[in-house]
Amino acid sequence: MKLTVAELFAGVGGFRVGLNDITEVGADGRAIEKQDWEFVWANQFEPSTKTQHAFDCYVKRFGLENHSNQDIHQVDKSTIPEHTLLVGGFPCQDYSVARSLNNEKGIEGKKGVLFWDIKAVLEHKKPPFVLLENVDRLLKSPSSQRGRDFAIMLKTFDDLGYCVHWRVLNAGDYGMPQKRRRVFILAFQKTLKFAQQLLAKEVDIDEDNFFSSVFPVSEITQAQSFSLNNYAEVLDVSNLYKEGKFEDMGIMQNGRVWHAKPKVQDEVVYPLAKVIQQASAYQKNDIQQYVVSNDKLDKWKYLKGGKRIERTAANGHQYIYSEGAMAFPEKMDEPARTMLTSEGTLNRSSHIVFDEQLQQYRILTPVECELIQMFPPNWTDTMPNRNRYFMMGNALVTGIIKRLEPKLKQIILAE
Repeated sequence: MKLTVAELFAGVGGFRVGLNDITEVGADGRAIEKQDWEFVWANQFEPSTKTQHAFDCYVKRFGLENHSNQDIHQVDKSTIPEHTLLVGGFPCQDYSVARSLNNEKGIEGKKGVLFWDIKAVLEHKKPPFVLLENVDRLLKSPSSQRGRDFAIMLKTFDDLGYCVHWRVLNAGDYGMPQKRRRVFILAFQKTLKFAQQLLAKEVDIDEDNFFSSVFPVSEITQAQSFSLNNYAEVLDVSNLYKEGKFEDMGIMQNGRVWHAKPKVQDEVVYPLAKVIQQASAYQKNDIQQYVVSNDKLDKWKYLKGGKRIERTAANGHQYIYSEGAMAFPEKMDEPARTMLTSEGTLNRSSHIVFDEQLQQYRILTPVECELIQMFPPNWTDTMPNRNRYFMMGNALVTGIIKRLEPKLKQIILAE
């Protein structure tokens, strides 16, 4: 099979950066990529936003050809070019489904949920392979019916003829510069040679899992299994699912689910200090602008500190709100904490470091944030700083995709 890719919810191109091993851009601003993987189509649209910063960045790095800035809900899925691999990072939403009015259209997913657009692409284009990324919360959502949302996804994939492997990966455990836990999902058609080899043997959750050969585990515990075939259709999963949350690694094939809790094999730590050092060669702006002024320092210390605050709920109920202390400043001998879209603003989750050269406290620079997500330095310099922080807080660690790429390529080329 050809190494052709369609990218949904493309952002600033994290999957493409990882698959094509992009580390720098040329003098014209275009990414310098291996181009082993041909991206035949990509879609990026930010609703309710006049300026499409992510789309503009993607176009700057890769060109306008085959890149769509249309609301994915409005895209005619049949017009998407044929592709072997569909990729995308999508939000964790309420995936509940319901019977449509008079049952004329069968079962309908909740409006505005992007997973149903993924389903529509699968129905129209039937890509042999799918690689998705999401927050690990997906495996136990919603709180009122633990695991239901992921079970709906698995049932949907099974109905469409796919097997699924998944694994929660913390990039910091595998020698990368950020402690970022995300679930990665590989789906592949049951008719493929790769699938047939797995279907012909007894399932081994660790040995058979696609991700284990790239991100090994030392042992697994809490292994369990159940059958989604007990639910006649996805609507039944939505209404009746009761098996509970999913563990951090698993396999689904022919409606049967096996999952377990893995213990990772830690690798050499990639410390935040190394990111700070590397970024210094690429800073285009005066770093002084990121220094925390003395009048804001006390506020930062308060936000990072532990708290026990008495509060009153809307119904008059009094309770104690508490939160533990965070490192102030950041620990430089560990990977960075998980970056959020609010990075760079005055809030508890933002990183604050003590700059040894300046002998002052400061926030991270946009370049440092890019390197923490393993993007080329100044990848997002097409937009204002606030947007650069947002994009990196919303992105994936591209090093995860880069490490998965050789194994994925090997499997696809063998088909």
